[in-house]
Amino acid sequence: MSALFPAPRMGLFHARECPISCEIFLSGKIWGIDGQYARFSGDEAITSATVAKETKTDDKAETTANGYSAKDLAVLEGLDAVRKRPGMYIGTTDSRGLMHCLWEIIDNSVDESLAGHCKKIEINLESDGSVEVHDDGRGIPVDKEPKTGLTGVEVVMTKLHAGGKFGGGSYAASGGLHGVGASVVNALSSRLDVEVDRDGKIYWMSFQRGTPGIFDGDGPKAPFEEKSGLRVIGKVAAKVTGTRIKYWADKQIFLKEAELNIEDIHARARQTSYLVPGLTLIVNDNRTKTKSSETFFHKGGISEFCSFLRPDEQIGEVIRISGTGTYTETVPVLDEKGHMMPTEVDREMGVDIAMQWGNGYDTTLSSFVNIISTPKGGAHVQGFERAITKVFNDALRATKTLKNNEADVIKDDVMEGLTAVVTVRMSEPQFEGQTKEVLGTAAATKIVATVVAEEMKNFFATTKRIEKATGKAALEKAAQASRTRISARAHKDLQRRKNALESSSLPTKLSDCRSDDTARTELFIVEGDSALGTTKAARNSEFQAILPIRGKILNVQKASLSQMLENNECASIIQVIGAGSGRSFTLDDARYGRVILMSDADVDGAHIRCLLLTLLYRYMRPLIEDGRVFAAIPPLHRIDVVGGKRGEVHYTYSDDEMKKLTAELTKAGKRWKEPIQRYKGLGEMDADQLRETTMDPEQRTLRRVTMNDAVAAEAIFELLMGNEVAPRKEFISSAEIDRERIDA
Repeated sequence: MSALFPAPRMGLFHARECPISCEIFLSGKIWGIDGQYARFSGDEAITSATVAKETKTDDKAETTANGYSAKDLAVLEGLDAVRKRPGMYIGTTDSRGLMHCLWEIIDNSVDESLAGHCKKIEINLESDGSVEVHDDGRGIPVDKEPKTGLTGVEVVMTKLHAGGKFGGGSYAASGGLHGVGASVVNALSSRLDVEVDRDGKIYWMSFQRGTPGIFDGDGPKAPFEEKSGLRVIGKVAAKVTGTRIKYWADKQIFLKEAELNIEDIHARARQTSYLVPGLTLIVNDNRTKTKSSETFFHKGGISEFCSFLRPDEQIGEVIRISGTGTYTETVPVLDEKGHMMPTEVDREMGVDIAMQWGNGYDTTLSSFVNIISTPKGGAHVQGFERAITKVFNDALRATKTLKNNEADVIKDDVMEGLTAVVTVRMSEPQFEGQTKEVLGTAAATKIVATVVAEEMKNFFATTKRIEKATGKAALEKAAQASRTRISARAHKDLQRRKNALESSSLPTKLSDCRSDDTARTELFIVEGDSALGTTKAARNSEFQAILPIRGKILNVQKASLSQMLENNECASIIQVIGAGSGRSFTLDDARYGRVILMSDADVDGAHIRCLLLTLLYRYMRPLIEDGRVFAAIPPLHRIDVVGGKRGEVHYTYSDDEMKKLTAELTKAGKRWKEPIQRYKGLGEMDADQLRETTMDPEQRTLRRVTMNDAVAAEAIFELLMGNEVAPRKEFISSAEIDRERIDA
């Protein structure tokens, strides 16, 4: 049964998967978001949850009227909960979930390195779908855990919330704290083998979907016998230690198309080698005939990492600050009897930050807790941002870089052009969820802020020539950013007096709609004045507005901000949408719920659409991020069938689709009017045809423009639309382009 859910406020639409990457088709009466689908019958929505059947019950039965009683409750034990709800533990079951599983295993090895016991980690991706991670750490404990009577290997691999990171002395700082990483990977693997070198012996244990046992052969399909216990399969030198984990991700859990991306693995391995200086990571990809191997090793630490991440020209050297702080928290600690007792524990937190300013405008801030990336920040990032803003204001006043009558700089001014790597080392950090994207330990805010304030104050007071020049350049950049922001704000305030909602300054060529409900309203940006008349006649004026543009607009990727504002077409679009532009863009102020680009179904139309997308991406990016930008799909051909059903008409959207349809009509014995009408532009359609094919929400097909990776999107826009011709020419001539993904 398809997944079913209530209709969204914007109406009922039909979603079908789009063959073009990162796009969704919308049409008809069903709407799907992020791969989910909704189906409706009339105004009623039916859920896919199990429907309780009515049963006859005795008057004395202790059941509710709807047949729901204690016998309907399911208790999931052991690793069953992981297999039932994998998304709770790894986020998704697509490629991202696979990557999360891999790094749960690798991070355990990295924790060994942080504890000073591991120098090398090797990752092998094999052609049979298996992944092997090998480290030279201490090896998973093989003795029996007193409480369960199981060996350390079996406890780690089969028990949720079990491990060496719950207050014992094994790890002073680690990325794991929930004790579910290895056991979750085990539960979601059709087979997992563990091999431990310890105490001069080689220990071996296998699991099938979390259940210990013995496989009679290689691979996950080999015969399996359930059996608990660790086996000794060989000997090693007494000083040789380490752990090898090999697993096959369960195809019953993960999507068919899910796979590990080697570039993502390389990026993460490179990142880890920067964060743990002296650790060597080797990534071997043996999945294809062209095998590859990459080694990552960096001595420079986060200073070198900061320079690597910087996207622009530097205006000073890397600033490195570090310090420590202490805090107290109440945590459950195991006592001698194995009971968890609340205990006041004194903690120490280490702070290490590298930062460098460049001549650009974007901020690149990467934060980590015990080498675990926290892409959504958290307490440590809040402390950094708060302190860096205050210390900059103090230094700007002390050096008189800011005049007395000038306002203080704000966080955005200081962060402009900044590349920073913020790391903290601590015991048992508190994250928000197993995916560990946000640090929740509140004490981190104060400790990081204190370290940043003290160390940056000393930095700005230094007499060393290079450091003094670096500090001066950073202060001047922040001051200039503040002045530019205030000037732009003044300009914006002036323009607001002529706001599209408050004055008659909207472009005269705009045909506005009557409704002001952004949940319904749509703005069609139409190519050419010639199509305006037809489009106006085809629209529903209650909620559809029309803005025609004249030909190809300015390529804003090559133009400056002032040139963009001086361009009539660009200015009209920004003015009509009514939410500002650039950093001053406010999504909530947008006058329309959807912006739909409607251009001819030819090469020029595709170019115009690309120019419009460049404008929206560059100056109104939140519209794209919020999924409110669409491309209309007008037909390329109209085929009128002769005979048969009266008025039988077909529309096709490409030459290949037309050839396929005519072949089907011929096979069915049907004829069509010759020559087949080919639309050269929107203006060639009459209002009824345009309404039916392109504008009617009940009939049309729209393509949603989405952006999954902002960095990659920025790079491709600069490559295809920027000033540099040579890289674009090389890309077009040499890149392996999937022509089915080309929007033309």
